[in-house]
Amino acid sequence: MRDGDPLRIDLPPAVASVLHALHEGGDEAVLVGGCVRDLVHGERPADWDVATSAPPETVAGRFPGATWENPFGTVTVRDPGGGRGIEVTTYRVEAGYRDQRRPDEVRWGRSLADDLARRDFTINAMAWLPDEAADGGGRLVDPFGGAGDLEAGLLRAVGDPDARFGEDALRLLRAVRLATRFDLRLDPPTEAAIRAHAAEAAGLSGERVRDELLRILTGASPPSGAFELMERLRLLASLLPELAALRGVPQAKPLAGDALDHSLRTADALPATDPVLRLAGLLHDVGKATTLADGHFLHHDRDGALVAEQILLRLRAPRAEVTRVVRLVRHHMFAYTHEWTDAAVRRFVRRVGVDLLSDLFALRAADDVASGVEEPPGGWRELRERVAAVAGDPLEAKHLAISGDDLVAELGIAPGPPIGRLLAALLEAVLEDPGLNSRDRLLELARAMASG
Repeated sequence: MRDGDPLRIDLPPAVASVLHALHEGGDEAVLVGGCVRDLVHGERPADWDVATSAPPETVAGRFPGATWENPFGTVTVRDPGGGRGIEVTTYRVEAGYRDQRRPDEVRWGRSLADDLARRDFTINAMAWLPDEAADGGGRLVDPFGGAGDLEAGLLRAVGDPDARFGEDALRLLRAVRLATRFDLRLDPPTEAAIRAHAAEAAGLSGERVRDELLRILTGASPPSGAFELMERLRLLASLLPELAALRGVPQAKPLAGDALDHSLRTADALPATDPVLRLAGLLHDVGKATTLADGHFLHHDRDGALVAEQILLRLRAPRAEVTRVVRLVRHHMFAYTHEWTDAAVRRFVRRVGVDLLSDLFALRAADDVASGVEEPPGGWRELRERVAAVAGDPLEAKHLAISGDDLVAELGIAPGPPIGRLLAALLEAVLEDPGLNSRDRLLELARAMASG
């Protein structure tokens, strides 16, 4: 397709209603950005973004219940059908990016051409202008040749790439995501500009980097391609230097490659529907960069958990996400044998956490795939079966048939640390023999422990 070509779209009713209302009010309204890119590429957009010549206060006044809570002219129009709101942004012209993130000045514009000119890549600088019939007919507005770039498999910055990346350093990482998602090669001047600005990525906020990384890890394409591209563009060393440090660390695995190759393959082998689990796969061996000694990586799981936590805190990840990934890295090297007793299996479950077991076994399976090995009989698959067999056993203090209050009342011990130690000892006894978990037997055992 080319600029001006007709393009018919099956619009969601809520989007069609917004476009029609703005047009009826005498303002230009178009679809812009990623949704147009996806449509040109033959995909159904997940989000529909509208741009208009109407100022934001006019847009907000035209749609009851609309909200406008940002300085960039984006009004969210409520979907009467209960779906996601439609974001409507006023055409704008931006000036100055001293923090390489937000424009120093935003001015409302009346020109679609000026609005498209401020965007990052040609494939995102397209618009769809509906015709007056409001029946899904319209034409493509593509002043920078984004449709042709998509067809040619090219990712190209709008205008001067050095200026575009100087405005917002996150565009460096977004280039990687878009190139790998759509299987595009980088336009040489665009690639050169990314390399020149790569060090600036280290100054990005953790939240913005994390969001882009999770989008990369969610993609249908194997994420290894994106991280290899990041390494080639010098972005990996800027954003995840701990992961980049795995390059050149030797691996004694059937599959060729170093510790970074292995980590990328592990992420690839995990489900795209769970980007945080893929992130754990990416980081599971990050401790190997500093623990190699005499051909072994002593305690790389322990050290790697500490490094993974530092990375995730830097990325401002939610606490639950940090905890999940760190625990997986810490426990991924479990060594099961046939000789484990049922009590040992129960202690393993308690140590790892019931909530994490399925993740841990998925990570171990991906680790095996990335290594090119199959665990022998008696490996993690047998352990998974034995874990299921003890799932109903008491595994935590809250599962005990008595509580700390019971011990205070029955044994006359004052509340405090001694009660906690006594409950821990009782739990150890129950892990060894679940048959002890009755009120009478635990009180009898507690009395013996307290008197001894």
